[in-house]
Amino acid sequence: MDFEFTESQKMLRSSVREFVERELPVDYIRKWDADENMRWLDLGIHRKAIQLGFAHGSVPKEYGGLGGSFIDEVITVEEVSRRSPCAAFGLGGGMFVRLIHAHASEEQKNNYLPKIARGEIGFCIGLTEPAGGTDLLGAISSTAVADGDEYVVNGQKIYITGAHVAPYICALVITDKAAPKRHKAMSLFFIDLKSKGVEVKPLHKLSMRGSGANEVFFTDVRVPKSNMLGELNKGFYSLVTLLNPERIICAATTVGLAQGAYELAMDYAKSRTAFGKVIGGFQVIQHWLADMAIEIEMGRLMTYKAAWLFENDKPCWFEATAAKICTSETAVKTTTNAMEIFAGAGVMMESDIQRYFRDARQFTFAPISNEMGRNFLGELLGLPRSF
Repeated sequence: MDFEFTESQKMLRSSVREFVERELPVDYIRKWDADENMRWLDLGIHRKAIQLGFAHGSVPKEYGGLGGSFIDEVITVEEVSRRSPCAAFGLGGGMFVRLIHAHASEEQKNNYLPKIARGEIGFCIGLTEPAGGTDLLGAISSTAVADGDEYVVNGQKIYITGAHVAPYICALVITDKAAPKRHKAMSLFFIDLKSKGVEVKPLHKLSMRGSGANEVFFTDVRVPKSNMLGELNKGFYSLVTLLNPERIICAATTVGLAQGAYELAMDYAKSRTAFGKVIGGFQVIQHWLADMAIEIEMGRLMTYKAAWLFENDKPCWFEATAAKICTSETAVKTTTNAMEIFAGAGVMMESDIQRYFRDARQFTFAPISNEMGRNFLGELLGLPRSF
């Protein structure tokens, strides 16, 4: 067993940390969180990250990218999330790259991947609908009906991150209403969000305010058949290949988020005085901080084990799901106790810890609820299926 990072991975972590300090100062992140009209990472920062290889580094070299490893992506996401998980999402894109590289036609790869590598285009994923999120098979009602060389799409998606700024949405819709099983009835399409019949409505969130969520409405939207991603009626199977890396990236995000909150709480405990001494001298606060450090390290080890398994093409369903559950709950516990340490100062909007506290909340139910994740683990452990 070797727990050591390679020299290049150490350099990557150091470089990303320097980039965050230089390009994502706290004042910028505060403004980003507070401004209703500032809903995505500044394009100038994005382009600098691309030039340095931090953004979209997973695009294969043959399509103009760096061909970075999955562990490189995990390192980058963790480091950026120490400052802001929204910034980590804004610099991401590995999910779309994996989806396109694994399932797109060669023509689609040549069209989209070089542009992603250069930061010219981005995608959002359109899965969740008003009837549900985790229950994709039962919740989706959006349809695409063939008409000549096109499909006509109707329906609605909700809570779609980035739809207000992305030029394209990769939407999962029903293409065979008569199929007896829904998982054999759905297809994926690239849809231009500027198409006639598409309407995007921003939503206002408590958490992750920098990565805006939206409703997306499709009314008789005409989509070329060539925009289908993968095979007809096999879109659900294409998405399944993304579940483990998505959960691992979520785990890396919440490890970084928890680490950032822990560092703020530790600094405050060392400087704030009460009853004649720093509050870090009180036993209860020492125990909170010790528990934070222990649980963050546990989650980090689980995350990198799952990432190593995935990168080496080994089964990691249990490890990826368990890491997501563990780290998201650690982030909630860490930010809650950090708020206790800050006390009244923590609930002031001028305080950064309240942002970490808010941002942590949504990761226990997205991209999969921890309850459903535990159901899935129960099935892997040999228990009867509960859903």
